Amino acid sequence: MTRATLAVAAVLASSCTTSTTFDASAEATALLARDAEWATTASEGRDVEKAISYWSDDVVVIPPGQPAIEGKAAIRAFVTDSFKTPGFKVHWVSRDVKFSPDGKLAYMRAENQMTVPGPDGKPLSLSGRAVTVWRRDADGQWRCVVDTWNDAPPPGPAAAAR
Repeated sequence: MTRATLAVAAVLASSCTTSTTFDASAEATALLARDAEWATTASEGRDVEKAISYWSDDVVVIPPGQPAIEGKAAIRAFVTDSFKTPGFKVHWVSRDVKFSPDGKLAYMRAENQMTVPGPDGKPLSLSGRAVTVWRRDADGQWRCVVDTWNDAPPPGPAAAAR
């Protein structure tokens, strides 16, 4: 083959490949929308399968004061038990999406509100904060792979300064 033939072959081969540019702003908007949809599903407290669909199959959830929960079967049991708890309700709002350089991982911070039965049986409202790590799976869908939360700090001068 001549150099000209090789050059033409290289140009043709490169024109057949598609290169997609990662648009962090558009992906952040999409991921925040997906997360908000998940928060609404969880808040409704009815559809276990839909609620767990936002987690990956290899998820690790680290609730405060409890052992880590790993994998879809364990998450299904955790969510089922939570939804069956009288008065249980959870909702969160995420923000500040940050992406890995290759755009395949992301993390977000969130504020959450959870209602559970208190020691006296009356509803107890708990404020918290969370961090979630997301991965774009092979099907193109973002799924949460790490989910952890804890109590929000008490209100005070430091909280007001944030």
